[in-house]
Amino acid sequence: MDGPGSWDGRSAEEVLYEARKALYVMVGFIAVIWALQVVNWASNYQLSNHFGIVPRNVGHLGDIISSPFLHYSWQHIESNSGPLFVFGFLAAYRGVRKFLMVTLIITFSSGLMVWFAQGNSNTVGASGLVYGYFSYVIVKGLFDRHMVDVLIGCVMALSYAYLLTAALPGVPHVSWLGHLGGAIGGVLAGWLLRERGAAALASGGGGADRLGDGGLSDTKILSAPKQDGGRKSAKGGSLPGSPRSDLLKELDDLGL
Repeated sequence: MDGPGSWDGRSAEEVLYEARKALYVMVGFIAVIWALQVVNWASNYQLSNHFGIVPRNVGHLGDIISSPFLHYSWQHIESNSGPLFVFGFLAAYRGVRKFLMVTLIITFSSGLMVWFAQGNSNTVGASGLVYGYFSYVIVKGLFDRHMVDVLIGCVMALSYAYLLTAALPGVPHVSWLGHLGGAIGGVLAGWLLRERGAAALASGGGGADRLGDGGLSDTKILSAPKQDGGRKSAKGGSLPGSPRSDLLKELDDLGL
């Protein structure tokens, strides 16, 4: 149960601090892609031609990282910027460090989907990230057991449901595979980076304490040990520091 003035276990000051950081990160991200767009436009989109994803071309495999920052027209970057800012901020306001990991997972999921399965076309654009953040925002409230995030995800799903139409096959001049790969990456990131306290509660572990940034890890309360000089606890478990205890802790952190 959260205390007075808390937000899912965090104080209002902590939430505002993370929200400010998320705002700065997204403003900076948008500023970078718009600055690159000016350079790209001035060079007749040579950046997009050289640093876009070319499917099954090993020399362009590294361009999975650069392609989300580049676009092929002003209309392209305008259509991506609004949803990118909204979903990126909602994905980042619970912790910028976790957000950076989410971004990497989505970038590789979307980029590899394009690199392996797309036809012979050069692909750039931040829309893979847009779909990844979109799906991440929707599912992370469910995985973390945060009712506020569940409500936010429902509102975003209803408000931006039209985005799903561009993830369907057959839409002209649109990399639907990149969108699909991004959405898959968002769900995967939500699962892999779910809060461990929620995972322990869901598995009946209970008694979990959140530690670090936004509850990225937790530790279960161990039973009191017998006073027999052995390494066993009162319920047959292992004392802290024993190899078995370390193994159980690692499995618990992995959600197993």
